[in-house]
Amino acid sequence: MQSQPPEGMTGTTTIGIVFNDGVVLATERRATMGNLVASRRAKKVYQIADRIGMTTAGGVGDAQQLARIMTVECSLFTVRRDKPISVGAISTLLSNYLNQNRYFPFFVQLLVGGVDEHGASIYSVDAMGGATKELDIVATGSGSPMAYGVLEDRYKKEMSEKEAIDLAIRALKAAMRRDVGSGEDINVVVITKEKFEEFNVQNEQKISVPASV
Repeated sequence: MQSQPPEGMTGTTTIGIVFNDGVVLATERRATMGNLVASRRAKKVYQIADRIGMTTAGGVGDAQQLARIMTVECSLFTVRRDKPISVGAISTLLSNYLNQNRYFPFFVQLLVGGVDEHGASIYSVDAMGGATKELDIVATGSGSPMAYGVLEDRYKKEMSEKEAIDLAIRALKAAMRRDVGSGEDINVVVITKEKFEEFNVQNEQKISVPASV
């Protein structure tokens, strides 16, 4: 019998939460290469449009390339159509791009979230191009089972911005305590109609939430 290929030694945790005025995207900052912590300052959430962000789990090179491509595509859409691209449209575009490359796939799992004329939304996009709209909470990466335990227990409809940030940080800290592929500090992005705000939370500190802009 043919043996199964070894499981990839990569890990991360990314989280998306829809709250009453927008979305929160949050990731930890550890990048691993086998048993080595390759970086403690890895960037895993990118701004690809004015009010749209993308989190990445998987291969760093693949993720960075996709972030660059989607940033350009969002800009081209705005120039050609004279209006900002929607979250659903960029998710479909990303899905099509990944599906067209399925025989030489990008090893990634992505979250695309933001606010457009239809409101706040988050989409989960896998390496084969499958795109799913998430209505409230979503987590990806090796630490997602632990994160989901906190998210499912504490999420509620119509959360405030502060409550959503607090929940994202709590879920990430739960994952980081048990998943060796997740660690270091926490990167949080808050997207509403009025802002795209990004900040870091040191893992050693207590949970702190910045004042709203």
